[in-house]
Amino acid sequence: MNEHQQLALDDIEAFVHCLGEPFEAGEPIAVARAPGRLDVMGGIADYSGSLVLEMPIREATLVAAQRAAGGLTVESRLTGGEVRRAAMSPSQWRDFLAADYTTNRQQLTDRGEAAWLAYVAGPLYVMARELGADMSRGMHIVVESNVPEAKGVSSSAAIEVATLRAVDELVETRLTGTELARLGQLAENRLAGAPCGIMDQMTSALGRADELFALRCQPAKVEGFVPIPGGLHFWGIDSGIRHAVSGSDYGSVRTAAFMGYRILADATNLPVTVGHSPGQVAIEDSRWDGYLANIAPDEFDRDYGKLLPERMRGAEFLHRFSGITDATTEVDPLAEYPVRAATAHPVFECQRVERFGELLMQQLPNDLGELMYASHGSYTACGLGSAGTDRLVELVREAGPECGLFGAKITGGGSGGTVAVLGDDRSGSTITRIAQQYANETGQQPYIFAGSSHGACLVEPRIVKR
Repeated sequence: MNEHQQLALDDIEAFVHCLGEPFEAGEPIAVARAPGRLDVMGGIADYSGSLVLEMPIREATLVAAQRAAGGLTVESRLTGGEVRRAAMSPSQWRDFLAADYTTNRQQLTDRGEAAWLAYVAGPLYVMARELGADMSRGMHIVVESNVPEAKGVSSSAAIEVATLRAVDELVETRLTGTELARLGQLAENRLAGAPCGIMDQMTSALGRADELFALRCQPAKVEGFVPIPGGLHFWGIDSGIRHAVSGSDYGSVRTAAFMGYRILADATNLPVTVGHSPGQVAIEDSRWDGYLANIAPDEFDRDYGKLLPERMRGAEFLHRFSGITDATTEVDPLAEYPVRAATAHPVFECQRVERFGELLMQQLPNDLGELMYASHGSYTACGLGSAGTDRLVELVREAGPECGLFGAKITGGGSGGTVAVLGDDRSGSTITRIAQQYANETGQQPYIFAGSSHGACLVEPRIVKR
């Protein structure tokens, strides 16, 4: 057992010791752990098929699950001592399991402050619906997390994966890491209403400490792990600006990318079939296999960029092109979309990510940093920047290699959240200084993410009895 496995087991053991109520005597309790993630490179290009490089962070979510009569009860223990509770009665739980995705999404989003229940009840529902897992007895679930919410480090994916991992142990569905991730993403897309790609759940399930998880999102091809060389470190600095994947900026940019793909499919005469649902089409694509990331950057510059409007209203797009291939978002006729920038981003980001992996193995931090700055600029061009994250990137650039800092970029869905920073052994004190300067300027005291830990599938769940 290595130090990272021991660290995760220590987390689980500490959680077990303070479980207490509401668990029943004699029934087994399954306990699992799943970390958040720091998006080093790739980010929003995941839904367009890019390679991404992700690091599982030290912060994690722990879930204890027990079969129990009486519907569903969930207790969520947050850092700082706050406890949130939500429940479904036996009849409500039966109705929930029998209902369709649309009905349950509405029910969960209508719960107001308890809408967070979607990240626990959602995974249970998809296990029942997609796998036929027996959830009829109900569940008691306790969640404890130190993954900060709305920071862009996948607190939601950590809850989903930890829940699935614990419940999988109870119901013995024996899910693989990729299956855990797929079900977690499905729950988030269709029940929590967040149009995320799959990289968050895959990293939380399969990531390795002190390595970058290399995932080509077509849809979830694991390409390996890139060790972080000794002497280099990735940090995360929270901007204090609330990030939400379900926010309109992220959704608009995602939709715009699929609009751009549809326009390019038309320009290259790919066969298109209008779907059964309004605003949906299917494209027979033997050229790029359905992914913008498979377009070569020089080809895009030479042949395709000029075909895309800088911005386009949804109504005009639907009139001309009928719809998009993305089943998770829809084109709003009244909205205007940044089509060109959103389409170009995954084309060039995928190239940046591939180059980043090569340079990391060669230990060329200055070149790595320039790729991070370029990625940050591309986010901004899409409309996913923010004043806070821009300022943090600026402070890192000002400190520079002389202080052991080489690059920085906004992460995940953008529009706030956390900035990823590349540094060396000298950078810790400078990171602290930057965080304090940012706090003095903005009144926001940043959370600093440091360290890494194993994904859920590298540590066996613990079975205990009361």
